[in-house]
Amino acid sequence: MAPGAHDALTAKIIEKTGFPAVYMTGYGQAASHLGKPDVGLLTMSEMVARAANIVEAVNIPVIADADTGFGNAINVMRTVREYEKAGVAAIQLEDQVAPKKCGHMIGRQVVPQVEMVGKLKAAVDARSDADLVIIARTDARTVHGIEEAIERAKAYEEAGADVLFIESPESMEEMKRITATFSVPVLANMVEGGRTPLVPVTELADIGYKIVIYPTASTYTLTFAINRLMENLKQTGTTAGMLDQMVTFTEFNELIGLPQIREFENIYVK
Repeated sequence: MAPGAHDALTAKIIEKTGFPAVYMTGYGQAASHLGKPDVGLLTMSEMVARAANIVEAVNIPVIADADTGFGNAINVMRTVREYEKAGVAAIQLEDQVAPKKCGHMIGRQVVPQVEMVGKLKAAVDARSDADLVIIARTDARTVHGIEEAIERAKAYEEAGADVLFIESPESMEEMKRITATFSVPVLANMVEGGRTPLVPVTELADIGYKIVIYPTASTYTLTFAINRLMENLKQTGTTAGMLDQMVTFTEFNELIGLPQIREFENIYVK
């Protein structure tokens, strides 16, 4: 299970809760960094900087969304090297036409299969650390159907992808077909309000999924909570009535590492 993080603070909470990995969501990055929808507005350098901050904040592996790789196969090679330097454990590349869109939005288009195969081969050859996991995502299901999505994923497996991600299956039957088809691990994407059924992780494991990401949940929850806070503050003129829905000053400082900073100050600051 890899919950989504739209920033480093969320990643720290995910780690503190005991999850084994964190997913750097492009959907959440666009919302938190730009206040915009996930429609391909973020640049490679912006995404790499966000990834580096999350990696620095936690000690668990970071799975990082890299959209389409920000260009053709040559661009993908640089993208892989930059994400690798940022310290991510895995990089996700998708076969959408640029500018991309969130994987549960209507209107997505995919590049020719041969183009994506070339980009994945370039990604495999560009990495210097063999432990960097390359995740190949196809968005073909919504526009072209499950058959083409599976066919593309087979080609991406042959091209060297370590993990396959077929976006937006629309039933448990389709999900079972997906997991029964491949020899490499397959990833499930649980998006609240999206096109795929929300299935408990135990059931996803039972049908063969190895990784499950939750890219939007923390962003939606944060938005709900802040909306409630601001409406209450506007109406009452104080935050006193919301204290039971906040962490305390001390709890927050502990979460973000202030005690460790104090220890370092005692050692180094004279």
